[in-house]
Amino acid sequence: MDISEEYKKILLQKIIVFFSEEFGEDIGQIRAHDILGFFIDNIGKDMYNNGVEDSYKYMNDRIEDILALQKL
Repeated sequence: MDISEEYKKILLQKIIVFFSEEFGEDIGQIRAHDILGFFIDNIGKDMYNNGVEDSYKYMNDRIEDILALQKL
């Protein structure tokens, strides 16, 4: 799963803030990068596939609506 460098910087900062606020632990960019990599590697594909499936269901529902209108 590829994410832009700009978005990666935002996510890294959010991870750093989260660890500081939730655990009182100051982590650096390298550790935040490792944590982000872990989640991307372990759940990124599943999240992407869920998004594709949700999009498919949405589009399929809209097509069924259009076909129902054509029958009128």
